[in-house]
Amino acid sequence: MKRRAFLASGGAGAIAVSTGGAALADDAGIRVREVGSFHIGGSPITLSGAEPREAYVAEGQPPARVDPNGDFETGQVYVQYVRLVRPRSRLPLLMWHGGGLTGACFESTPDGRAGWQQRFLASGLDVYLADGFGGGRASWQRYPEISLAEPLFRTKRELWELFRVGPAGSYATDAARRRPYADTRFPVASFEALVRQTVPRFRTYDRSTQAGYDALVVKVGPSVILTHSAAGPLGFAATIAAPDHVRAHVAIEPSGAPDPSTVDLDRLRRIPHLIIWGDHLDADDSWGDLYASTRRFHDALRKAGGRSTWIDLPTMGHRGNSHMIMMDANSHQVAHLIDSWLKKNAR
Repeated sequence: MKRRAFLASGGAGAIAVSTGGAALADDAGIRVREVGSFHIGGSPITLSGAEPREAYVAEGQPPARVDPNGDFETGQVYVQYVRLVRPRSRLPLLMWHGGGLTGACFESTPDGRAGWQQRFLASGLDVYLADGFGGGRASWQRYPEISLAEPLFRTKRELWELFRVGPAGSYATDAARRRPYADTRFPVASFEALVRQTVPRFRTYDRSTQAGYDALVVKVGPSVILTHSAAGPLGFAATIAAPDHVRAHVAIEPSGAPDPSTVDLDRLRRIPHLIIWGDHLDADDSWGDLYASTRRFHDALRKAGGRSTWIDLPTMGHRGNSHMIMMDANSHQVAHLIDSWLKKNAR
């Protein structure tokens, strides 16, 4: 699928597109050359030996006999791209979401503010949003015939507490009884909007998603990767696999990093890394473990002569950030911080 649009701030037939709030650039609009999408990665698979079964194929219709056997494509990643008329950089920004989420988390905030997709477009970067295998507009596998594990569904309590909107025990079914952190930056009144965009998570799909993301990096060429949460390790791995293509990696609260003793750090010395953490990381022991493993990688990379910048937002005066930093009330400020870093480091 490909849709072409020629959007500009002026000129015959041009359309000015509002940036929807404070932008990262002075331009009054986003001048778009092309909007499109594609699927990448995946491989053929043949299912045989599964028993046919009765299944409902339409509401109000009797069940039909369905044979699940046959040829399929599996493992593909979905990518939506927006290319500008005159990008400021030849390096596009590839944005990869965390577990149980999709590229929608970068499109708009739950309370309707401009998301990071729009803000980085306004700053002059082409943007590629991905849906990892098993999420959003990417496909998934039959369970239990092909997939090795069933999909996991996050409850509202898990999203509220694990994503650090409020401390353990602060969630309640009645929204009026929920107790967020007093300094939270997450738009609490729009919490259900976050819940509605979550999707099932497949813990056995990382290898397929990694292959799709690696293929995306090769297809796009020199680029910057921005990852969030569970995509962090995928971003580190993609950088290690293609250091000539990945020109910078921005990791937002990554779910760990490679053991530096297993990595040839010389391959990464020229690749700048930016690692950003929010607040209330003492809410769950798992955050401390992820923080520590990522810090070991950061320290080892710097010791090897690499370039890695570590930012704890509370030390910069940004207190109360949740795990969903791109949705928080100060998301535009963090985006500006990232953009400023990219201008100095991504080449």
